[in-house]
Amino acid sequence: MRGFGDRGRDRDRGGFGSPLPPKKFGNPGERLRKKKWDLNELPKFEKNFYVEHPEVARLTAYEVEELRRKKEITVRGTDACPKPVFAFHHANFPQYVMDVLIDQNFTEPTPIQCQGFPLALSGRDMVGIAQTGSGKTLAYLLPAIVHINHQPYLERGDGPICLVLAPTRELAQQVQQVADDYGKCSRLKSTCIYGGAPKGPQIRDLERGVEICIATPGRLIDFLEAGKTNLRRCTYLVLDEADRMLDMGFEPQIRKIVDQIRPDRQTLMWSATWPKEVRQLAEDFLRDYVQINVGNLELSANHNILQIVDVCMESEKDHKLIQLMEEIMAEKENKTIIFVETKRRCDDLTRRMRRDGWPAMCIHGDKSQPERDWVLNEFRSGKAPILIATDVASRGLDVEDVKFVINYDYPNSSEDYVHRIGRTARSTNKGTAYTFFTPGNLKQARELIKVLEEANQAINPKLMQLVDHRGGGGGGGGGRSRYRTAGSANNPNLMYQDECERRLRGVKDGRRDSGGFRDRDRADTYANGANKTYGAAYGSPNSAFAVQQGMDGVCR
Repeated sequence: MRGFGDRGRDRDRGGFGSPLPPKKFGNPGERLRKKKWDLNELPKFEKNFYVEHPEVARLTAYEVEELRRKKEITVRGTDACPKPVFAFHHANFPQYVMDVLIDQNFTEPTPIQCQGFPLALSGRDMVGIAQTGSGKTLAYLLPAIVHINHQPYLERGDGPICLVLAPTRELAQQVQQVADDYGKCSRLKSTCIYGGAPKGPQIRDLERGVEICIATPGRLIDFLEAGKTNLRRCTYLVLDEADRMLDMGFEPQIRKIVDQIRPDRQTLMWSATWPKEVRQLAEDFLRDYVQINVGNLELSANHNILQIVDVCMESEKDHKLIQLMEEIMAEKENKTIIFVETKRRCDDLTRRMRRDGWPAMCIHGDKSQPERDWVLNEFRSGKAPILIATDVASRGLDVEDVKFVINYDYPNSSEDYVHRIGRTARSTNKGTAYTFFTPGNLKQARELIKVLEEANQAINPKLMQLVDHRGGGGGGGGGRSRYRTAGSANNPNLMYQDECERRLRGVKDGRRDSGGFRDRDRADTYANGANKTYGAAYGSPNSAFAVQQGMDGVCR
């Protein structure tokens, strides 16, 4: 079956991983019954702990709007939203939280944190829409710690106070690491519940009592059905990467889980996109919520990522990949993720690259948890700087120093493309994403161009030609007004060449010594025009990616 072969087979598991034993019932959570809540009988709890800092209180309406505009924050909601903060101390976090922030060298909050902190601390339901690497984990975990510390202590048999649902075990583990870093300073315990790992240790953690539980939906459903935990104390619910969980088919499990939580809880939903399915989930689970958008609501990639697309034939990919890896491995910082479509291709490509001496390892849904942990540790440490992955790692894999992403196979949607390339340029870092785009990907061409245009990237004229030919247009894309300038009107190839040469001149102060590739490529690549390399005939041995030296540091 074409597409993400990993997804469909893993939907009813606790994240990606080794198959769980067959269930006795056909539907996950079938034994869980929706609770009938009487708010008059439930114990009361506090959820508004926000005290506005005097420096924030003094901000005028104009200054608030200017701060939001500068940080590209858009707020939508039914009620007044607290003013954004612009320093960590404005959120009035306890000193033990501030100490950890200082130890980790955080200087100022990210845009999503600027508005997310006061909202979450106010006890409001909220939706946060932001790109990957935006700092959303701290945006919900630090308020969660404050929330928990204002609740009664756990008693024997109590479940968690804070529940974080995540789509994959990689993301769940990373969230749990952050929860551990900040929670231990106030003696809060946390655990991570996910499929593909032994249940025993996870059950023992739950039985001992944890204030914070980070879980994938499938494994949590298993434990709730088996009576290994409960959610009667849960008053702070986080849905992390909600769009991804819906993509993976977790909606039935999410609804079963939320039915077990008191309706007056505080709910925070986080997503990179805002499709109608996520909007419906927000309407069903959140009350009088405020929505925060950072950046454009339209699908957009991180502008710190240089995106380069090579239009080629399927049979050319291996040759082009080796050429590209020779260039990347010559870089001092060369940590690279290569995304492929299927598990079989993941294994085959890894085997071939290792046979040829490349330090490559792979990760996909059929790998056991110990294997996956070991591979990720080798990748993080730099011992194996090439990671080949299916989309199991396209979200939630948070490695700060990934410099390159290669889409060996183009994904089935522009959303997945954006999330894949988001593995590089984390936080404020820069990164480069290369993509092999074949005629078989024609249906995605128009959406890819939109993403490239939004990020102000140079666009391969062969990609334009694919769209124009499919739509009945001719002339290799001529007639698009963006290319019509004096001296090159109606000639996108010449205009593209001019753009590449302009960017080449601008790269002299770029972040890499040679602008991204070794100087031996410079004369060959540009003597005959950048476009001759980038958009050369399919059989050309020259890698399309040599054109990066003309765009690095400029096309962002």
